[in-house]
Amino acid sequence: MTASSDFASSPLRGKIALVTGASGGIGLITARELARRGARVIMVCRNPERGEQARTAIRAAIGSDAQLDLLLCDLSLIANVRTLAEEVTRRFDRLDILVNNAGIFPGPLTITEEGHELSWATNHLAVFALTNLLLPQLLEAPQARILTVASEAHWLGEIELSAEARNAREKYSSFTAYCDSKLANIMFTSELAHRLDLTKVTANCLHPGMVDTGLVNPGSSTLMKAMWWTARPFMISPEKGAQTSIYLASSPEVEGVSGKYFKNRKPSRASGRSQSRPEAARLWRLSQEETGIE
Repeated sequence: MTASSDFASSPLRGKIALVTGASGGIGLITARELARRGARVIMVCRNPERGEQARTAIRAAIGSDAQLDLLLCDLSLIANVRTLAEEVTRRFDRLDILVNNAGIFPGPLTITEEGHELSWATNHLAVFALTNLLLPQLLEAPQARILTVASEAHWLGEIELSAEARNAREKYSSFTAYCDSKLANIMFTSELAHRLDLTKVTANCLHPGMVDTGLVNPGSSTLMKAMWWTARPFMISPEKGAQTSIYLASSPEVEGVSGKYFKNRKPSRASGRSQSRPEAARLWRLSQEETGIE
């Protein structure tokens, strides 16, 4: 095999990628396909047993020489995210690809020990914190990419600037909380891309499709479970759901493209609210306050 053909089959050879939520669903498929393309993949998982099973499954699928590092982190706590970022910084001198994939659909209202509603903490604050903490590593790469898995549910989201209101039990809706966190993903990406405009780091977000990943929490309401099971026959597989993530992480077609919202591997229209620069700036300041990260 010639060097050129070897590169064609391994276009990410020499690159380092980090994928959160890599133990199952579209995160597992994304990690597997980036490794198949030659990347060294840092798999961030919450559960050690599921993480090891995922790493074993990837090696069984693409070969025992796959470069896979498993790091454990419960992303719902910013203290844990800080520890994760410190370990990545200590072990790797740069990061070429960051895939903010991990996400939850909450059940009954749960407040973390740091005082945040669980889906806000996991789906948004962890993304904000991890991305900002790893920016020095991303800036060391020749051309780094950040991608965040959002959702069409963002169209129904609103940003509640008050943690007290977010955590109010009498007004809480798990569906609303999820939509709000996905709106935050897109607004964060838009503001991040603006701040990185003069660098070689790009930031995009995506809707993976309605993917059958078992996202609904076991503690979700009966109505939410019924809606999920009704929609399930129309959902796509994790294999299909991961395609846009893989595309944004690896395709030369999107080199230099930043600040976009993608569906089916194409730029798509996001809600008007998600594109508001003043609102995005306010969200950024709020996120700084709630994570303690400048």
